[in-house]
Amino acid sequence: MSTPAIRPIQKKDDEHIASVIRRVLEELNVPKTGTVYEDTSLDVMFETYNRDGAVYFVVEENNKIIGGGGISQLANFDGNVCELQKMYFLSEARGKGIGQAMLKLCFNAAREFGYEKCYLETMPYMKAAQKLYQQEGFTYLDGPLGDTGHFSCPVHMIKVL
Repeated sequence: MSTPAIRPIQKKDDEHIASVIRRVLEELNVPKTGTVYEDTSLDVMFETYNRDGAVYFVVEENNKIIGGGGISQLANFDGNVCELQKMYFLSEARGKGIGQAMLKLCFNAAREFGYEKCYLETMPYMKAAQKLYQQEGFTYLDGPLGDTGHFSCPVHMIKVL
């Protein structure tokens, strides 16, 4: 067994990461409406993040994509804030410190892009994820920033970079 590697997404990863994200969302019973599940970008992740101010990383182990996460400018928001996006891992990737490593890569990229804050949206029952986010400096907000279209995600958090 090899050590998981985190690397920038490649075109060949699109189908695999879309499958991983949908599988995790289904496993966690996340609503299909008003969440990442229905994002049109899910099937074209390489193209979506192949632009200034955005990056997406995948986690690969034994030639298999087991997770990913990225950042991009927060949609419909006037400010220097990025959004942590589509950070999901298959069960086999959880509890190994991969999430923390992914966050550090995303934060470093965000700082390089010149963002001042990082925003995210999640589900109330994703307690392990929220614990990780809090450990990494995120705090809760009373409501959403911008308009991501993810109206079914009622938990909003932010971190100063």
